[in-house]
Amino acid sequence: MANGGPVEHGYPHLDTVRAAITALYKRLSYDTIRTFGTSVLPADVAFCDQDDLHLGAQRVARELVRHYRLPDARMIVSFREMTHAANVELAAGPEYFVELNDRFRTHRRDIGAALAHEVMHVYLHRLGLSFPGTRDNEILTDTAATYLGAGWLLLDAFREDGVSSQKLGYLTPEEFGYVLAKRALVFGEDPAVWFTSPQAYAAYTRGMAQARRDEQQPPLTAAGWAGRRRYAKDRRSAQDHLAVGPHPGVPYSFTASGRGPLGVCFPCPTCHQRIRVPVRGRVRARCGLCRTVLECDT
Repeated sequence: MANGGPVEHGYPHLDTVRAAITALYKRLSYDTIRTFGTSVLPADVAFCDQDDLHLGAQRVARELVRHYRLPDARMIVSFREMTHAANVELAAGPEYFVELNDRFRTHRRDIGAALAHEVMHVYLHRLGLSFPGTRDNEILTDTAATYLGAGWLLLDAFREDGVSSQKLGYLTPEEFGYVLAKRALVFGEDPAVWFTSPQAYAAYTRGMAQARRDEQQPPLTAAGWAGRRRYAKDRRSAQDHLAVGPHPGVPYSFTASGRGPLGVCFPCPTCHQRIRVPVRGRVRARCGLCRTVLECDT
């Protein structure tokens, strides 16, 4: 939790975020992810100063348990002084004890954001899905909460002006915006109408621009002129000199298998699973993981 201190911006964790999206598709499957087509709605996690603190926190926690489809999980929420925003005790269940920073006693509008992250810890714990290392595992948790419909709350908790700042979660604001944009492009859902923070909206628009760039990388037909020119040069090099393998600064790599045709390997712009297609001009490929149909010019 950044509370008054500097907020990191940009995309320092982008590779881990993309790996987290791939891991979600692999562990949950396309069909399960499609069941999360509707995000948590603002009215369902609204919390005003007149609400009882503990009863309100329990109500919001129950709503997130329902959203993540954890019907036999019960969240016991308490408050104490701590450095981090929140903490959850991961045990066998069905009861899980969540501690929230005392700051949330007077910043109740952000309780839903803190609980979105902590309840996702429980969800991933039950799935048996984790990344090695605390940092990467927390990035996985933020990414999963956002991609499955509750992370817009975490981005909306980001506020920054000339004298103060607040941010929850381990992703930067732009990375939260990026994952929200990836979700919006899949489900056709626009979370921008829910933001109360102008800074959150700006981060979302920057994240959407980054997500759109994923769809404009060669060999996809939507690639721009400069990308297509670089791709053609690299392809000639691979064909003429067998310079296969990764090329610096681009997401694709050329592969050759024995006497078979030259192939190109690149990440799916939706789930980032790597796809291999033959180099033979216009082809249509379908990602086996997220079922996205891709128009390519190889």
